[in-house]
Amino acid sequence: MKHQENRLQLAVQDTIYSVLGVLICGFALKSFLVPNKFLDGGVTGISLLISEVYGKTEEKKDLILGLSLILVNLPLLIMGSIQISRTFALKTLACIMGIAFCLIFIHFPQVTTDKFLVSIFGGFFMGVGIGMAMRAGCAIDGIEVLALYTGKKMSFSISEIILGLNVIIFLTAAMKLGLESALYSILTYFTASRSITFIVEGLEEYTGVNIISSKSQEIKEQLVLKLGRGITVYKGERGFLKESFDVSAPCDIIFTVITRFEVRKLRNVVASIDPHAFVFTYVIKEASGGVLKRRKSHH
Repeated sequence: MKHQENRLQLAVQDTIYSVLGVLICGFALKSFLVPNKFLDGGVTGISLLISEVYGKTEEKKDLILGLSLILVNLPLLIMGSIQISRTFALKTLACIMGIAFCLIFIHFPQVTTDKFLVSIFGGFFMGVGIGMAMRAGCAIDGIEVLALYTGKKMSFSISEIILGLNVIIFLTAAMKLGLESALYSILTYFTASRSITFIVEGLEEYTGVNIISSKSQEIKEQLVLKLGRGITVYKGERGFLKESFDVSAPCDIIFTVITRFEVRKLRNVVASIDPHAFVFTYVIKEASGGVLKRRKSHH
């Protein structure tokens, strides 16, 4: 019963995220990007380019853009159903059709004609909308699916493939719409990318911390009892210096996961016990289970 309630709660939550994502993307497109002939990256950028080339009036641009989003994404969604899941593909299709509906039937007023403001805020709202959809477990742009599929056939990373595809899109935009529009479109894409990261990962993204110290027992006690963190201890060896390579000693390597806002506090605690402790951190994209502080997010 409880499991069913949790599934229902997640389904409602995902629906709210999806609807908000669709509306925000529609607002970004109709109030900022489309009226000012700006592009974004990915399939959305291709669709915007098609609408600019073939759309003679604002109404026709919106119609062509909405249909292009569906048609260009359709083969990628078929790939997505194979590569990821059918549920992902269907949810993504629903979001894309929702944006097409917004473009054709909902009137969003143009906010500004200032190119710098359009590139910044158009990209920001576009990124927020896409990020909302991603948190709901779907996508609004199928280029990631294409990159995932292509990455299995080629020796390039997904990020490199997405970058290469976007370079082609922006070069085409420079030839069709002019270099200035293409440069502003790159700024729009960059802003959207940063907004997506902010929405998906949140303010309190997780940070992995490794601590190597001769006073590991005291540090372990402080991390668990004072900071309330869960820890994992690896057994290692320290030493192996250039002037005494053959000298080493067993040591505990302490690992814990914290939010980035807690990094300074943890460093201060460790430094108060052992100023010479070796501490290094790195960003963790996703973490669940264990003793983790609940982030101020919905997933």
